Amino acid sequence: MRQAKTTTLHVSTPLTWSQPLSKLAGFDVYLKLDNLQPTSTFKDRGVGNLCKKAHRAGGRHIVCSSGGNAGLAASNAARQLGIKSTICVPETTPLFTVEKLKDYGAEVEIVGKVWDETDIRAREIASKPGYTYVSPFNHPDIWEGHSTIIEEILHQLDGERPDVVIVSVGGGGLLCGVMEGLIKVNWETVPVIAMETFGAESLNASIKAGKVVTLPGITSVAKSLGSKRVCDKAFEYSQKYGVISHVVSDEEAISACLRFADDHRFLVEPACGASLAAVYSSVIKRLQSEDRLGQVDKAVVIVCGGNSVTLQLLAKWKEQFKV
Repeated sequence: MRQAKTTTLHVSTPLTWSQPLSKLAGFDVYLKLDNLQPTSTFKDRGVGNLCKKAHRAGGRHIVCSSGGNAGLAASNAARQLGIKSTICVPETTPLFTVEKLKDYGAEVEIVGKVWDETDIRAREIASKPGYTYVSPFNHPDIWEGHSTIIEEILHQLDGERPDVVIVSVGGGGLLCGVMEGLIKVNWETVPVIAMETFGAESLNASIKAGKVVTLPGITSVAKSLGSKRVCDKAFEYSQKYGVISHVVSDEEAISACLRFADDHRFLVEPACGASLAAVYSSVIKRLQSEDRLGQVDKAVVIVCGGNSVTLQLLAKWKEQFKV
């Protein structure tokens, strides 16, 4: 292990104008490429921030429950900070992700059919002295780290407000960070579309119920969105700021991944495909026709990651969903 020489454990990522998506949408579409973080996921921001603070407070062992992305961010942060890590993952985690975690120096425990069960074991391990529990999404330090996405976008757009920000939602950590960032830069009136897939739509189900609810299980292929319960803060933000919740099918998410690979030569996972489907599946136009969204001249899509995918998996899903 080696000690980090940088003050942050993430990098500032490009915001690029997309010709293919802009042509398709009929307005300017910008892509915030957080798939270019060190571990190919936006979670390097928030998880890195939490791990750094824990280390400063004397933490010497990081424990994270994760379907993959948060675990990769945590194990890499621990490696850079020169401390140990244990990552607990559910049984649905691909073997290649488990091997990646080990490559970052993590001890890996495979336990539970869904993340919620895995999380119980992680909390047990983290109860030891000197150990720090790292939630994949539910902690103020994580939201603070994720909020840097919006601060970067502010500078990259030279202060010009986008008309909408599109984000994928699993446990809600990224949504919380985006909302926190928008508030910081006085963009809290910018509409936010929270995208989920059927079978992992914990935020959408909670909004419909008027309270935070727990899904009976996760059936979507977008396993990175696989939290049965969205965090309370994400639900609170959605209620206070009128976050627009929309759910797409696995087919639409996979189709978006395939089209994005053709358009921009990036391989992203279905959880990321959910946000891209806002453009590829004409969700924005549909919301406008329903008077749920106003005029859009400039949209920002947060491209959140590309870990839980391979060419082989994408080909398998293409065949499975006939897209």
